[in-house]
Amino acid sequence: MVRAHRPPGRRGVLLSSGDHGVSRHAGGQRGARAAARVGRGFFRRGRGRRDAASAVGAGDTVCAAGGGVTAMRSVWVIGSLAAAIALSGGCGYSADGLYRSGIDTVHVAMFDTHEFRRDLEFLLTEAVKKRISSDTPYRVVDRRNADTILKGELLEVRESAFAPDFATRQPRDKQMTMVVRMEWKDLRSGEILAERPLLLQAIDYLPPGGESDAFAERKVADRMAARIVAQMFHDDW
Repeated sequence: MVRAHRPPGRRGVLLSSGDHGVSRHAGGQRGARAAARVGRGFFRRGRGRRDAASAVGAGDTVCAAGGGVTAMRSVWVIGSLAAAIALSGGCGYSADGLYRSGIDTVHVAMFDTHEFRRDLEFLLTEAVKKRISSDTPYRVVDRRNADTILKGELLEVRESAFAPDFATRQPRDKQMTMVVRMEWKDLRSGEILAERPLLLQAIDYLPPGGESDAFAERKVADRMAARIVAQMFHDDW
């Protein structure tokens, strides 16, 4: 026999079983269902945290991989720019680097001189021709076939002696200095491509070591030729 009654202060109905001696609150079923829902909520929140942690880990992996891809893209872009710059010959520069484009040939006129030394102007002129042929993309030709002309003047050659030998009073160390004026002109347009009113070049040599004045003249002429040809670089360099 089961009877139902509502105890004072209780919201539910107490069910009593005479056969089994079991009683429980009728609202317990609703409480059990509520507890189940709360439990499921905790489980979902826990699973959400685990999923979030997994997502953060995956994101870290993606970010790391993305950083590598970004770095690879940066390297590729830099390499492409370098290749484009290397292959381009714009802005008036030739593919050979520092020299002007649009010029193929040069005529080197005999250098004028007022020096007493014989043949030094010939040494200088020949040295300039050799330097142009070996160090530039230009060809040395006669004036009739030339795009440009390079000419100049040997202004002075000076000798200085250092550290004379005590016994012989002969210099052990000498210096030879050459002073030159040069001009490079475009024969087609009349434009002055390069002009230097004063170029100086000095070399040291040792007469006691077998280095004669003739040796010094050849050496200073070659060094001056290199300095003259260096003036044929584009003005922007």
